[in-house]
Formats: sequence, C-alpha cells, structure tokens
Amino acid sequence: MTYCVGMVLDKGLVLMSDTRTNSGVDNISVFRKMMSWSVPGERIVTVMTAGNLATTQAVISQLEERTKAPGDRRNSVFEAPTMFQIATEIGRLLHETIAERQAVNGAAGKGRFTASMIVAGQMKGMEPRLFLIYPEGNFIEASWDTPFFQIGETKYGRPILIRAYDRSMSFEDAVKLLLVSFDSTLKANLSVGLPLDLMVIERDAFVATHERRITHEDTYYQAVSLGWGEALKNAFTELPDYSFYAGDKNG
Repeated sequence: MTYCVGMVLDKGLVLMSDTRTNSGVDNISVFRKMMSWSVPGERIVTVMTAGNLATTQAVISQLEERTKAPGDRRNSVFEAPTMFQIATEIGRLLHETIAERQAVNGAAGKGRFTASMIVAGQMKGMEPRLFLIYPEGNFIEASWDTPFFQIGETKYGRPILIRAYDRSMSFEDAVKLLLVSFDSTLKANLSVGLPLDLMVIERDAFVATHERRITHEDTYYQAVSLGWGEALKNAFTELPDYSFYAGDKNG
C-alpha cells in the first residue's frame, strides 16, 4: 500500500508521496513513487503512483524512454500540447499495461496488477492542472468542488484535508496540512511509511519550486507529529462531558 496526495492551490500545486513498499512486516523497502519531468520556462509534469509496483514502474519506464529517445518524442511528456493529452496518454499506457499483465497471468492467476496515478503539472500559457487516473485508464480532473486527490491508503488522512483545506492557503500551510494528513496515516497503517517525498510547483514557474525528502530525523516533521498528537488530546479533554444521569444537560 502507499499514500499520495496532489493538491491544487491558487498559488500552484503541492504534491506528497510516501516511499514504502512491502510484502509483509518483515519485508519492507523504500521506492520512489514520485517522478517529474520539466522543460524550464515551458512545462513541468509530475506523476505519483499507487498499486502494484511492477505495473506502475512499467508505465513510468515507458514514459522515461520516450523522453530520451533521440529524434522521436511522439506522445512523450515533452511533446503533448496539453496536460489533458498527457493524462490521456498515461491513462492509455496504464490500462494497456494492466491488461497485458493480466493476460500473461491468466484467468486463474493470483497476481493483482491494479494501479492508479496522480498526474500534475502546467504548460506555458495554461493553468496548473491535476488529474486522477484510474486502473481502467479513464480519469477525472481536479475542480473547485474536488481540489485535491488521494491514492493508496486514503481514509486515515482524508478528514484533516476536508476540514482544513483552503484554496487560498500558502504553500507553507499546505505542506503542514499534508504532513498532518500523512502522520495520521502513518500512525494507523504500517504499510505507509517514511521517507516522504514533497514537491511544490508554483504557478508559471515550470520547475519544482521546492523539493524535499522528509525522513524520520526531520525535526520539522517530528514537531508537527508531536504537536498534532498533543493538540488532539487537548481538544478531546475540552469537549463537553457526557453523563449517564437523567435530567442533566446531556439528557
């Protein structure tokens, strides 16, 4: 399992992903799930992945090969004219890759090749855009009603995003919000783990404005994790007391 979040702000895009892959509590490894390509001054495209690792890496490898093929960048992240077309092509690659692996595995196979992706970026003269791509290859785009996407283990970190997200918030506050969301997920599910990869893409920058790998030793993450835990305890103790006795203010 994994956890990735892509968020649209007035100022641009904020992306975060974990790096844990595992086949049990005694087989844990770290693998990057955020990949990015950019042409300074022209475009930046970032992809985050969740699901079967072999499947997602097969798609990423195909995208990587297309960006490096001399004289032929058809359908590459450097040549597509819009982010919508990039999302369409990545969706097609994901669907085809899953179908091929399932065909090889056979109807009686036990392997699970499902995967999903978040695609984010901006092209010169256009708005920053964010897409959620499903295993079937279809996708949806972030909007005013749905300004952020999650993939992987989403349920533990979602409540804080829904309550505290504000499209006009600063990049710094957005990073703090994502760290709380990830900390809640890490505390609840061992299949999501540090380090975390962070990327901030400012509107019209066309390069990563800020990149960082957040590890166990990161003092800011430690402060956020400790502070959020204490804040929850304090908020709980300040809630009105419940009483079993009839006729009181709770009865």
